[in-house]
Formats: sequence, C-alpha cells, structure tokens
Amino acid sequence: MKLDPGTFLLQWATGCFLFGWVTTRHRLVSLGYGWLIRIVFGLMALGGGLLLVNGGHAAAGAFALATAAAATVALAVSVVRRGAGARGQEEVRARRKARVAAMVGSGEEEVEETGPEFPPVLDLVAAIIGFVGLLFAAEFAGGPYLLAASRLVVGAAFLGSVSDAMLLGHWYLVQPGLPREPVRELVRWVGIIWPFELLVFLWPTGMVQVFNGTVDDGYDGILGWMWAVCAVTTIGLVVMTWYALKEKSYSAVMAATGLLYLAILTAFGVDLVARAVLNP
Repeated sequence: MKLDPGTFLLQWATGCFLFGWVTTRHRLVSLGYGWLIRIVFGLMALGGGLLLVNGGHAAAGAFALATAAAATVALAVSVVRRGAGARGQEEVRARRKARVAAMVGSGEEEVEETGPEFPPVLDLVAAIIGFVGLLFAAEFAGGPYLLAASRLVVGAAFLGSVSDAMLLGHWYLVQPGLPREPVRELVRWVGIIWPFELLVFLWPTGMVQVFNGTVDDGYDGILGWMWAVCAVTTIGLVVMTWYALKEKSYSAVMAATGLLYLAILTAFGVDLVARAVLNP
C-alpha cells in the first residue's frame, strides 16, 4: 500500500466532504461551518489533484481536481444564497423567539420572506466525485485492487468522520445554542467505521503479517505495536467523547472536542502507520 501524498490528500478531503454533508443536510449548523469545510478541504483536493497529475496519474488527478471544483461550486451557491440561512437553525431561533414573546406578552414578529436555500446535496456531489477518484487511485496504490480500493475508501470515511467531528466540536464556540445531536452523530459514525478500518488493514497482506514477522517494519516490530496502540486508543477516546457529550454542562462539549483532537492523532496513526509499514 503506497503512501502517496496526492492520494492521501484526496482521501482526506473526500471523507470530510462526505461527513460535511452528513451534518449540513440537517440544516441545523450555521452556514459558516459549511464554508469552512468547503474551503479547507477544497484546497486539499486541489493540492492532491496537482500532485497526482504531476505524478503521472491523470485519471485520479482529474477527479481530484473535479472534487475541488464541485466544492467551489457548492461554496459559491451557499454564499449567494446566504440570506436564506439554514432552515433548521432559523426554526430553532423562531421557536426561542416565540417562547420569549409569550413570556413578555409581546405580539408575534413578522416572518421575513427569503430566497431559495442552499441545497446540501451539492456537498455530496463533491464526495461522490472524490470516491470515484480514489477508485482510480487504487489502481496504482499497491497490492490487489480490491484490497487497495477498500483501504482507500474506508480510510477516507474514517479520517473524514473524525476530522469533521473535531471541527464541529469547535463550531459550538461560534454557535453555542447548537443542539448536540450533530456532533453525536459524527462521533457515532467514527465508532461504526472503526472496526472496518481495522479489518481492511488486517486483511492479508496486512498488519497480521507485521505482527508475525512475515513483513519486516524495519524496527523489530515496534511500528506494528504502535499501530495496535493507536487502534485501541482511538476507540477508547471515541467512547470517552460519547460519554462526555452526555454531560449537561456546556464545558462538556469543549472536553469532547479536546478528546477528538487526540482521536485525530491516533486515527491518523491507524491509517498512516499501516500504510508506511506496508509500503512496497
């Protein structure tokens, strides 16, 4: 499994676009979060595309560049339609205003007419294009095609879910009234994908062969045990994050975000250490 920087950037960006859509489709998070995802990971997909094209992988590079273009289109549409806001967020605000109005005895406020809202499916388009690019990248990733494709696709989902969960945790500083369900949903997805991430890297030739000495990591097996520690620590941090989010105080969200910071480091260890050890 080659540790190719262009492929890795496309993989990371694709997963983040997918789970960005998982969050934006609820229309609860303010528009700025979507802008953050599209700008940061759009640039990442652009960088991955340029590296892939420069490395002679035109098909994968073209899809990476198309992923960046799709993210740019989604960003532009969101900015143009920013006046409509996010439906779920506006509904929460309206309910809160109505409760305050009822308590103070004031009349109902007039509802402003707005234009069309941003369609969240545009975020999914970027993710789909990115996954197609990863399928092309699997052709030169090393090893049997099905194994390489599985590792790239599952790894994209794994890294994307944990990265977006951490970014969304920070977004509660910007939008403190945001319900906790959006970040819980992403944490839940990290836990669901985690066993599949382990499975694709244990699939021969994989980390099992590192543990039994068939594959030499160059450090007397230390990298294999580092991978195992990262794998166990990641799911431990995910469980701790889940229970932290059950606490009622606002500081619990910040504690969960700190745990997700650590989970990103260990999650990247699960993916990158394995790919470095198995690099042909």
